[in-house]
Amino acid sequence: MKNETETWLAYSRENLASAKVLLESNLFNPCLFNVQQCLEKALKSILVEKALGLKRTHSIMELKNTLNNYHIEINISDEECDFMDSLYLPSKYPISSILPDYEPNHELCSKSISIAKRVLEQAGEIVL
Repeated sequence: MKNETETWLAYSRENLASAKVLLESNLFNPCLFNVQQCLEKALKSILVEKALGLKRTHSIMELKNTLNNYHIEINISDEECDFMDSLYLPSKYPISSILPDYEPNHELCSKSISIAKRVLEQAGEIVL
């Protein structure tokens, strides 16, 4: 594994660990932000390792589609990608009503952490 890939994965793991600590503290917005960042960095680690070109995007769907174009399948549904993409700005900035169907809460954060953990584990397996 390339050193740069390991750095991306280490940052991704750190974001996941941060999300868990934030969830335990009932800090839901920063928890969701760290979950999104975990996913983004995990997917980018694959791009780096496979020398596919690092994309300047925060979109989980775009990263997944790029990997799919290279026949690298990631275990995250389009619905999960859309959900994660919907988190980036509202969890980072106080923009009103971008998440009209739900409020960040413990259940939503727990579900998000599970998705991130699954994708991070898969990314680690792909880059070995």
